[in-house]
Amino acid sequence: MSVTPPSSSDPGGARRKPQRLSESGQDSGAMSQQFLYRALVSAKWLSETIKSPQAGQAVKILDASWYLPKMKRDPRHEFEEHHIPGAAFFDIDLCSDRTSPYDHMLPSADDFAEYVGKLGVGNDSHVVVYDASDQGLFSAPRVWWMFRAFGHHAVSLLDGGLKNWQREGYPLSSGKNRAVPVAFHASLDKSLVKTHEDIEENIESRRFQLVDARPAGRFRGTEAEPREGIEPGHIPGSVNIPFLDFLTEAGFEKTPEAIRSLFQEKKVDLSKPVVATCGSGVTACHVTLGAYLCGKPDVAVYDGAWVEWYMRARPGEVISEGKGKTL
Repeated sequence: MSVTPPSSSDPGGARRKPQRLSESGQDSGAMSQQFLYRALVSAKWLSETIKSPQAGQAVKILDASWYLPKMKRDPRHEFEEHHIPGAAFFDIDLCSDRTSPYDHMLPSADDFAEYVGKLGVGNDSHVVVYDASDQGLFSAPRVWWMFRAFGHHAVSLLDGGLKNWQREGYPLSSGKNRAVPVAFHASLDKSLVKTHEDIEENIESRRFQLVDARPAGRFRGTEAEPREGIEPGHIPGSVNIPFLDFLTEAGFEKTPEAIRSLFQEKKVDLSKPVVATCGSGVTACHVTLGAYLCGKPDVAVYDGAWVEWYMRARPGEVISEGKGKTL
């Protein structure tokens, strides 16, 4: 299918301000002087796009559902049972650096290009990502960030996810997706990725503000981590904004004004460098998305996140109200 994205500020519709779409699919509110691809599309807009494709940019829909092992959910099986018509399944664990000891680290640019090309995603595609989580969006922002990190900015998230797609009565399909492979070129933007060494150096230099998206108990060290052998706590100097704080109770993204207040409450200055982290690099991308909606597109992700940090940290580099880390 193909579509000309609505309310475009340029002839090709490929780049625009990072503004929220209304139910009519129109951008609302001036948030930034920078022209960026819109981060959110509504279920209504996507449904109309599926039913009435127009000449223009090809739309590719990806189900990026992923869950922690303790949830005992099989996202690929669930996808085959029900998904948005025309969607392909994006496996976050499969599209990763399989040689790393840490979970779903970014793959190489060539491996990413090969993987998404097999899903039918080309460089001319407008990618729309969603997931089937109970929260509305959980893992999909990770894939939104991955595309941007590999130089593909024509990527959006389905606001409210599959949960609200179903709630609003839109149709579902079943079965496996059989995409026609296409060529895709990827190039990693290293400015959007931080390493363990970057985080360690920042403890002294404070070159950037580090925001952790895990639940408050895990950040403080009073609630168990979901991975065996990893104790809770946080990186020195980091602040906590749990990823659910970016979502409404119904599972939609909060307004830029509300998100800006979240950052202000935690004394995070969006005019200065910000880096996001979490347990394994998934929910950190909610911080990146929230900042993007406020007009800040350059928030990087610490890809190894808490799992890598804890495994490599010295005892004094784990701040915790609980057990922490000992020699």
